[in-house]
Amino acid sequence: MASQGWALVTGASSGLGRDFAHALAEKGSDVVLAARREEPMERLADDLRSRYGVKARVIALDLSADGAAQSLKSRLDADGIVVHTLINNAGHGITADFLDAPIERINAMLRLNVLGLTDLTHVFASDMAKRGGGKIMLVGSVAAFQPCPHFAAYAASKAYVLSLGEALHTEMKSKNVVVTVLSPGVTDTSFFDAAGEAPSAAMKRLMMKSRPVVDIGLAAMAAGKSAVVAGRINRVMAFLSRLFTRQQLARITYRMATT
Repeated sequence: MASQGWALVTGASSGLGRDFAHALAEKGSDVVLAARREEPMERLADDLRSRYGVKARVIALDLSADGAAQSLKSRLDADGIVVHTLINNAGHGITADFLDAPIERINAMLRLNVLGLTDLTHVFASDMAKRGGGKIMLVGSVAAFQPCPHFAAYAASKAYVLSLGEALHTEMKSKNVVVTVLSPGVTDTSFFDAAGEAPSAAMKRLMMKSRPVVDIGLAAMAAGKSAVVAGRINRVMAFLSRLFTRQQLARITYRMATT
């Protein structure tokens, strides 16, 4: 299979990032894996090479750190790696009432979900625009569509991602750079382990497997869409945000999160 160029997947050590890497490698893309934990990415890279015959490069770094995006780009430039597809997936959440979460944890989450994602998008979109094309996926959440008590800061960070991505989709079109926002719902990943709380019973009933979410996102990006919500029930939930007041939505999501 001829190489489809290099794809960069952030948050590649587990969950959606791991499945994005598999899906892209299946299609013939060489893959750069970036996240903090090196060992699981090295195992994943070996698997991708042996299964699909692609190249796989592992870079372990904290994408929330100042200058991390430019450092990553410089390391890839030094290796002659040109990124044609960016999967901006790195992020994490906090499941707790706002005052119960240490502000240090909230700020660390916001640095990754908002500032880290923005830096990466700016650095790699600039390069794509100069070359005359590329694809970028920003991984958001259905939490972006309404206020989410018990996930307040996390949902707000994903509302930023959705707004940014939809705006950039229009800005970048003339430069032949496709920007797509993927909004999953509750997904069977390690999200809740990292967030510090098990999903509620209501959330478990809505949970999707990771790989179908990835396939929905990649199909939308290939079709040049600005945004996609993964899963029929999640699409209904996003649509309902147009029918209720924001305070009604806040009460509904709070009950779902805590019962």
